Amino acid sequence: MADLWQEAMDHAVAVARKAGEIVRHAVHNDMKVLCKSSSVDLVTKTDQKVEQLIIDSVKEKFPKHGFIGEESVAAGEPCVLSDNPTWIVDPVDGTTNFVHGAVFVLLFQLEFGVVYSCIEDKMYTARRGKGAFCNGDPLQVSDQKEINQSIIATEFGSNRDPEVVDVIFSNMRKILCLPVHGIRGAGSAAINMCMVASGCVEAYYEIGIHCWDIAAAAVIVEEAGGVLMDFEGGPMDLMSRRIIAANNKTIAERIVNEIKAYPAIRDDAPL
Repeated sequence: MADLWQEAMDHAVAVARKAGEIVRHAVHNDMKVLCKSSSVDLVTKTDQKVEQLIIDSVKEKFPKHGFIGEESVAAGEPCVLSDNPTWIVDPVDGTTNFVHGAVFVLLFQLEFGVVYSCIEDKMYTARRGKGAFCNGDPLQVSDQKEINQSIIATEFGSNRDPEVVDVIFSNMRKILCLPVHGIRGAGSAAINMCMVASGCVEAYYEIGIHCWDIAAAAVIVEEAGGVLMDFEGGPMDLMSRRIIAANNKTIAERIVNEIKAYPAIRDDAPL
């Protein structure tokens, strides 16, 4: 009997590589940059071109599958999971980094995750129950259990509301004063989570991200032995727009105890 999930995952990897070629070409050539909601919330013609490539390719091969994509949702399409298999697509995750030369392409289907860091040529993949890999090599989270010997990843996001910025800086100050070894940020939620899966950092947290920012990497983190948690300590809610991804529950719960979360924003709220 054919393994339909493996067939879909293989297709995701293939189309991610094609998308990566487009992104690499844009980085080294002309790139049209547009603003979305603010000067720090950016979209490029490449985002839109890559998302369309992915959707067209998947629709042709899997016509009954649904989609949630950053650029299509921003254009007014609904952000809801259908009863059919659903692909969650972020064509270029970390667009602010993209216009500065660091780019990431992300694909996701509910049973597996694919994150392609095309400038580094690192293909992160995971399938439920079958482990996580980078370029075919197995991934495993760090075994560190002491927060004061950990490196934590986070991002500022694109929200510049003064109250939100105050919360972000307050949280970072609390984490730094535990103390921890340091705070890092790759400019992409997906890559930060893949860093957790790779054992490069012990945890990542952020408020204000969307489901397309974290969906693929969520599978990769769990398959590498990590945990996903909400800021209030319960399981991660993909639509809550906040996440803690950590190498183990001890580190995740310590972060929960230290940081303050402003109220969750549902993914169906205005962008």
